Amino acid sequence: MIETHDLTKYFNDFLAVDHVTFSVEPGTIFAILGPNGAGKTTTVRMLTSILKPSAGWARVVGYDVIEQPTLVRSSVGVLTEQHGLYHRMKAIEYLSFFARVYRLSPEKRSTRPLALMEHFGLGDALDKRLGEYSKGMKQKLALVRAMLHDPPVLLLDEPTSAMDPQSAKLVRESIKELRREERTIAITTHNLTEAQNLADTIAGIRKGRIIANGTFKQLSERFVGLPLMELYLTDHLNGAVSALDGVVEVVEQGDRWLRYRTPLPQRDNPSVIRRLSGEGLDIVTLSEVSQDLEDVYLQIVEEDEGQEHAHDHHPAD
Repeated sequence: MIETHDLTKYFNDFLAVDHVTFSVEPGTIFAILGPNGAGKTTTVRMLTSILKPSAGWARVVGYDVIEQPTLVRSSVGVLTEQHGLYHRMKAIEYLSFFARVYRLSPEKRSTRPLALMEHFGLGDALDKRLGEYSKGMKQKLALVRAMLHDPPVLLLDEPTSAMDPQSAKLVRESIKELRREERTIAITTHNLTEAQNLADTIAGIRKGRIIANGTFKQLSERFVGLPLMELYLTDHLNGAVSALDGVVEVVEQGDRWLRYRTPLPQRDNPSVIRRLSGEGLDIVTLSEVSQDLEDVYLQIVEEDEGQEHAHDHHPAD
């Protein structure tokens, strides 16, 4: 549904997006994760045909962003960093205007804005001028506008920015619901928890470059290591740890506890339990230590910085 190859954008001599390549499968959520200034918003603007790439190409729903901009824009719903709301208009006037721009049928023009406003808890603010809306309300209204024409692809730039926790949760639940409807969604965010909870695949972007791309599980195994298990016993280990089948690495251990890595917990943990039970040791708990995206992301950035410094110190001939 979304595909890019060597997508590149220069602003004069400044390289904002550097040969970005990725693809997003239908009905999935793709997160572009990175700090402010990393190139996330510029990438989204190219995907919506707002900015023209300096090099490379991108297709959205099969349409080329350079050759078919009108078809691209009619197929995507966009939540931009700057909403472009008309503060003197009432919400219902604003949405009716965009419903006509999107060429919705008269029936949908009267029903869809109302239904979406109710869904996002803005039903009682239809007659309010947009200048009176709070930051969170403006963000929700911009999301309503993005969904107005029922597009197959949504491009959401920092979708929960400036929202209170309750509103942000509502938006995240709505994004998950849209995926269940087989919609394809790309979000940009610097919120690690949000990316981990929402996205099927995650691309880390730094200084305009994609530095890692994959599912959380793939990234975790590549940059942090195999699944980490934690085991507690009632008695001392007494050296029994030395002969545990399937244990690739003992990370830490104490008198009555052990942390180890294993490639296939569902296969290897039962043999670990049998081995320890055979030694007369009673197991209190055995569980996987949850890795979070912060650990993974920091490792990704650390490795990329290391490669950058190595390149700086050893320039090509």
